[in-house]
Amino acid sequence: MAVYTKLNRQEIESIISFYSLKKLDSFSPIEEGIENTNYVIVVEKIKYILTIFEKRVKEYDLPFFCELISLLNKTGFKCPKPLLNNNNSPISSFKNKKLTILSFIEGKSKINLSPKNCKSIGIETARLHNLTKKFKIKRENTLSITSWRNIFESIKDSCNKIHKDLPRLIETNLRDVENNWPKNLPRGIIHADLFQDNIMFKDDDISGFIDFTFSCNEFYAFEIAICFNALCFDGNKNNLSFNATKAKKFMNGYSQFRKLNDREKESIKVLSQGSALRFLLTRVFDKINTVEGAIVKVKDPMEYLVRLEFHKNSKNFEDYLF
Repeated sequence: MAVYTKLNRQEIESIISFYSLKKLDSFSPIEEGIENTNYVIVVEKIKYILTIFEKRVKEYDLPFFCELISLLNKTGFKCPKPLLNNNNSPISSFKNKKLTILSFIEGKSKINLSPKNCKSIGIETARLHNLTKKFKIKRENTLSITSWRNIFESIKDSCNKIHKDLPRLIETNLRDVENNWPKNLPRGIIHADLFQDNIMFKDDDISGFIDFTFSCNEFYAFEIAICFNALCFDGNKNNLSFNATKAKKFMNGYSQFRKLNDREKESIKVLSQGSALRFLLTRVFDKINTVEGAIVKVKDPMEYLVRLEFHKNSKNFEDYLF
């Protein structure tokens, strides 16, 4: 989340007039994240999230995201629900940009997750994978392995300003991942961005997953690899270490609803390496291409070098659990 499109009260009142919403009580920008413009708006004491789509999110993908969370809501899965506008659509336009208004998920994200929290996230992640098997919607992963080489080419000549060895390190890992990437693993709809700030907790229980704008059809095991990178490293960027207890608890929770087959377990190492590379590449890209005047907290890409080193030195699935 971030703020690229700055709105005043009159403009937000104009937007909510597209919906069956009445008096605007208050509004405030959300500065965390890097992808879209987000505001918390309060209408008659009820909170909502106003999202204006920017940058990587393509207009033709928006119906998929909205239908996905609508379908998940109908199953009872905890996630935001899109409001329908006066044209009975979840998607509106403002200043040549597309937007949605979503229900607000109460709770807060956790900076420090406990092993118990990781088990709960594993359970909800497997539930998500099982529930979406029945959905007849599909979106290809636009940030899959097939995109990483092109992203690297676009930043190769500039990324040495962030770290002098970055071009060489990315090239080495990218070649390794390209040569060992698996095929024909079980796949379906995944969230694809389950970082702490997209997982809400209330009284130490998960109150919902948010921000499904990277959701796509991909290997289920790639979601696990993303979670290992996002949730299971502890410490600051210069002293990160992998927490196998958290990873084991995550897998204990996940396995209650969906068990990995042998090919998925054999692929966890390269999938985790690829996941770390994907977030390194997009964070480097965003750092180099920061939008002037935007209110945005660009995430540090360098912590992903430590993750890549860990994955490169891992031998098998068991290395992640012990």
